[in-house]
Amino acid sequence: MVPQSVSAFRTSCRATFSRYYSGFAHLLFTGITAISVIFYAFWRARGASWLQLSVIPIAFLYANLVEYLSHRNPMHRPIKPISIMFDRHTLSHHKFFTNEAMSFERSDDFQMILFPPRMLLAFFVAALLPAGVLDYFFSRTSALLFVGVGMAYYLLYECLHFTYHLNENTFIGRLWIIKKLRQHHIVHHNPRLMNRYNFNITFPIFDYVLGTVYRGDGNVLPNEPLKSG
Repeated sequence: MVPQSVSAFRTSCRATFSRYYSGFAHLLFTGITAISVIFYAFWRARGASWLQLSVIPIAFLYANLVEYLSHRNPMHRPIKPISIMFDRHTLSHHKFFTNEAMSFERSDDFQMILFPPRMLLAFFVAALLPAGVLDYFFSRTSALLFVGVGMAYYLLYECLHFTYHLNENTFIGRLWIIKKLRQHHIVHHNPRLMNRYNFNITFPIFDYVLGTVYRGDGNVLPNEPLKSG
C-alpha cells in the first residue's frame, strides 16, 4: 500500500514526465552502451599479464568508494555547482520511493530510478582521468581494464538499484542475494536514516569500512526515536 503522501508526490512528478519517455528504451540504451564499452575494453586488453590483471580488484574497490562518497555527499548534500544531484536524488528519488513504498508502479517510473543517459557519458569521462594515469605510468592494457571494470560497475549499480525497486514478490525480487541487498537499501530509504546510513548501493563494502551500516532493524518510522548506529 503506497502512503497517500507518496502517491500524491508520484502523481505530481509524473505530470512533468515527457510523453516521449520510454522506460524500456532507457534500460536498453544503458545496457547496450555500457556492454559495448565493456566488451571493447576487455577485448583490447586480452592477453593481459597477471600484474595488469591486478587492476581489476583495485578498480572495483575504487568504484565502490566513489559510489559511497558520491552518494553520501553530493547526492545527500547540496554542493554547488552540482546541486542538481541533490535535487534529483534527495528531493525527488527519496520522496518518490520511501521505505514504505519501494516498488515502481509503471515503466515511466524508471526515470526516477535510473541515471539520466548523460550521466553515463559523464561517468565514462570521469573514468578517463585515472585511466590516463595508468596508461602513462603503467600500460595501455591496465588503463583499458580500469575503464572496463568501471563501466561494468556502473551497469551493476544500475541493475541492482533497479531490482531493489522491483516488486519484492517477483522472481528476481525473491532471490536471496537481492532480498539481502534490498533490505540494506530499504533502510537507506527511511527518511530518518537516509542521511547517516547505508550509502553503498551495490555491495556495502565501504559502509562497513567507514562505520555507516545501520545496526538496528531498519523499521524506524519518521516519528519514532532514532536508534544508535
